[in-house]
Amino acid sequence: MSKQSSKLLHIATIGKSVGLKGDMKLHIKSDFPEQFKKDASFFINEKESLTISEINHERALVKFLGYFSPEDTKKLTNKQLYTTIERTRDECHLEDGEYFWFDIEGCSIVEDGEVLGVVEEVERISITNYLNVKTDEKLVEKGFAKTFLIPFNQPFRISVDIDKKVITVSGGMDILEAS
Repeated sequence: MSKQSSKLLHIATIGKSVGLKGDMKLHIKSDFPEQFKKDASFFINEKESLTISEINHERALVKFLGYFSPEDTKKLTNKQLYTTIERTRDECHLEDGEYFWFDIEGCSIVEDGEVLGVVEEVERISITNYLNVKTDEKLVEKGFAKTFLIPFNQPFRISVDIDKKVITVSGGMDILEAS
């Protein structure tokens, strides 16, 4: 694996064995279930991968090449499946105004020209995505919270520039003051 693709993204967790023919539950952690298809391979660590031989999306069941019995599949229970950022960019289609979470992480949060902080991660609570923001040190020194959450939707999100790693918001300072 190249250095550039060495960051692996957790996209699913393998559950328990179901039945006697090697079927396993698949708990998808991705917004792109279409990437889980016959002959698709995913990493379970930086050196090992698994290839899907069959998938039933309706029942969330999967079979992997080389795993045919409950005894074989028990070794895979609770293993996490990973993919690369590059593969995600190539295989997963975004609509206008949608962004990969890994592109959002690390962006500065700016309101009225003032940097409020940097996105540490994106969290989904119910159906809303929130930016978990590490507050800028200058604001922390003034007594503001070290971190805060801001919804990643309208009316809070004004603009996103992934190339410049800047998200312009409205109402972010109010949320920070209330944190």
